[in-house]
Amino acid sequence: MCRADPKSKKAIAFMIPTKADGYFSKIVTLFLFAVAMGYFESAVVVYLRGLLYPDGFSFPLRDISVRLIVIELFREVATIVILVTVAALSGRRFWERFGFFLFIFGIWDIFYYIWLKATINWPLTLLDWDILFLIPAPWIAPVIAPVSVAVLMILIGVSMTRLFHKGYDFKPTLVTWALAVSATIMILFSFMRDYDAMYNKQMPQPYLYGLLIFGLLVYVAGYLVSHRKTKETG
Repeated sequence: MCRADPKSKKAIAFMIPTKADGYFSKIVTLFLFAVAMGYFESAVVVYLRGLLYPDGFSFPLRDISVRLIVIELFREVATIVILVTVAALSGRRFWERFGFFLFIFGIWDIFYYIWLKATINWPLTLLDWDILFLIPAPWIAPVIAPVSVAVLMILIGVSMTRLFHKGYDFKPTLVTWALAVSATIMILFSFMRDYDAMYNKQMPQPYLYGLLIFGLLVYVAGYLVSHRKTKETG
């Protein structure tokens, strides 16, 4: 009876994708998708700013028709639906899918600004103010704020999905939930507190960087609690 050549076995084994290869290829694929989505988003904003701010985007904000605001609101909803759908198709369990969503969202958000910089040379600095989102009310902040949140989303997203790749089942604790909700409230407040800049066409008030930084640290603390719990009980 013939025995298989050990070299042939090694060659075949080399050609068969491993779990690590599968995870890496999935991350790369999702990265490319998010980069493309970032360009798509930035292109729409370039067109809008060309119509509404032909001399360049700046505060105070200008009047926008209700019709255009409604269209923009639904576009934002559609974008989130696309990101959620891709994340849902990428994982098998809820928290794994959520981790992929964090990763996709973070890459998309950062490359949105990279593509704006490449196409219209904006923002000039990370301290330039921007309208971030319109749901449930306009979010405004310097560009560095959403970029900082996006970086943390990427790091947590990769860490969370790697736990699943290594065979763990992510276990958020009550402490994590409490910290995550608190951090979310703090950061959203820093984005949505400036009523006059959003609705009364005034210049933005000084941004609450301290609240942003504290909120990010609370997010990190909350995630680390669950990460440790997951590793201990996995």
